[in-house]
Amino acid sequence: MRIRPALVLVAALVVAELALWGQQPSTKWDLRPVSLSSPAASDSAQPQLSVSKHGVILSWVERKGPQATLKFSERTAGEWSTPRTVASGDDWFVNWADVPSVVRLENRTLVAHWLQKSGADTYAYDVRIATSSDDGKSWSPSFTPHHDGTKTEHGFAALFQMPRAGLGLVWLDGRNMKAGEHGGGHGAAEQDEMSLHFAAFDQAWKQVAETPLDLRVCECCPTAVAVTADGPLVAYRDRSKEEVRDIYVTRLENGKWTEPKPVHPDGWKIPACPVNGPALSARGRDVAIAWFHAKDGQPRSLAALSPDAGRTFGPPIRVDDVASLGRVDVELLPDGSAAAAYMEFADQKASFRVRVVRRDGTRSDPVIVAGMAGNRSSGYPRMVLQGNELVFAWTERDGRASRVQTSVASLR
Repeated sequence: MRIRPALVLVAALVVAELALWGQQPSTKWDLRPVSLSSPAASDSAQPQLSVSKHGVILSWVERKGPQATLKFSERTAGEWSTPRTVASGDDWFVNWADVPSVVRLENRTLVAHWLQKSGADTYAYDVRIATSSDDGKSWSPSFTPHHDGTKTEHGFAALFQMPRAGLGLVWLDGRNMKAGEHGGGHGAAEQDEMSLHFAAFDQAWKQVAETPLDLRVCECCPTAVAVTADGPLVAYRDRSKEEVRDIYVTRLENGKWTEPKPVHPDGWKIPACPVNGPALSARGRDVAIAWFHAKDGQPRSLAALSPDAGRTFGPPIRVDDVASLGRVDVELLPDGSAAAAYMEFADQKASFRVRVVRRDGTRSDPVIVAGMAGNRSSGYPRMVLQGNELVFAWTERDGRASRVQTSVASLR
């Protein structure tokens, strides 16, 4: 680190900012999750939650034989609306971790994405996008944000509102992956690497950007995006030449993406993808991030806070108590602390839990949202904050049957 003459001034500004943070009212943590009747039918899974100033959207996939259907519902007057269908297909790629989504933009347009197979290989599929201007009664023909034409993996997409107008998204792009190979450490060959890409569309749905953000990333960990007061912030799992797979971030600043950098140098070296991505939340320039690693065989879920739109992060705060399966989510609270959701694994049982982590490194007691299957069939549980309520969604399994369930808890 180079020592600059302005270091004292910077330190003084940081202390002043922390002092202002300390004056913010503290959130009282008295969560008591209450069951919320789910709009999803049986044989449903792959829940996703999104939130905007217009409300919360729950989306999920229902299966009937080979056919998959993407549905969604909005929470109005405390209940879920009657489900609506986005699209169906018998050629979809349906996966426990790489799930579709439905989001609402500032102009009330709905945007959905799902994954459609493009070839015979298991991991040959495309991100398909459709839009609706009538609250989901009808949908546009689907289109893709990528135009490489390869029959490789394009997935783990995260959609977001661009700061001025239109849609932004990031996804994992396998155009440089060898056919038939996925999810493992295949060495350092230049033409055997998953990359992270970004695309943007204006309000007329003309594509105005497509660019790689990182040319070597982990092959199948979900991505995350939060829009800060300074612009979009993207988090993902990187992959070094030495197979270190730590969490990195990049920011869209003055029209250009910054050089990716690690949130924390965990140094987790693993020869295969752990299928465990980060989560982000932002409020103004405050940011919360959560992630998972299992360095030295110790599975941990962690969280960290940033006061400067993701340029720097505070020390990691451990979220779990005994051991974790990860699959994290996070929501920044009004007082600058964060609600961190994760899967705890203790006494050979898994549970979906949430707790508050604070700027000083302290933690609240954990709250159990639901018991979960400890394998991949339980998928990724989800959480969003709307007003003073946290909304949760997860997949409940009973033998081979599954159904998306929901609950809600108030911050008092």
